[in-house]
Amino acid sequence: MVEDSNLSVRRTLQQIDISRSTFYEWYKRYQKSGYEGLAPKHRTPLQFWNAIPEWEKQRVLEVAREYPEKSCPEVAFHITDNEGYFISESSVYRILKAHNLVTSPVYTVISAKDHFEHPTTRVNELWQTDFTYLKVIDWGWYYLLTVLDDYSRYIIAWRLCKSMKAEDVKQALEMAIVATGIKHVHVYHRSRLLSDNGSCFISTELKDYLSPTVKKFSRISTIPTP
Repeated sequence: MVEDSNLSVRRTLQQIDISRSTFYEWYKRYQKSGYEGLAPKHRTPLQFWNAIPEWEKQRVLEVAREYPEKSCPEVAFHITDNEGYFISESSVYRILKAHNLVTSPVYTVISAKDHFEHPTTRVNELWQTDFTYLKVIDWGWYYLLTVLDDYSRYIIAWRLCKSMKAEDVKQALEMAIVATGIKHVHVYHRSRLLSDNGSCFISTELKDYLSPTVKKFSRISTIPTP
């Protein structure tokens, strides 16, 4: 088209909206190799820079077959700890899924007891405390802290807090102590406190508050977080 045009090269390229640099690049390739020289040169790479090597995939499969009880994260941890290189849990999952080797997680079934191992026999023998999450629309999250008597199942004290700190627990316990009047009871009748392992319940600040010198509680008991 350009060679047969009556216009100059520049004006012809303007009419067909092709830049001069592009045209001369095409023309150079055409003169050198003919129409075949105009074929696209872009090629899809045979291997990506972040692709997992085949030998590494095979090692993942070997570990998974050697330890069929391990989950995908556990296989990744095993390789990282013992093979000297890192592989992500998601990569292990994709490799094992492609070979139908994704195992179901192993669950440990723990049956609940019919009754508490050491049931309470009187009021204020054991208190239970924990937080409950509450989300108020347009206001945000609030945390309801309760102190419950294990024997009567009566909520002795409660506080609606904006945080879950040891200071919040201390204030709720002070309210319970005032409500029950147990501050100066004999050691034998002093209440125990049952909680989970939340950070505010196992903090040093609360431990110091419940220390024997304060003489409020005979001991503090914790139950593992589920």
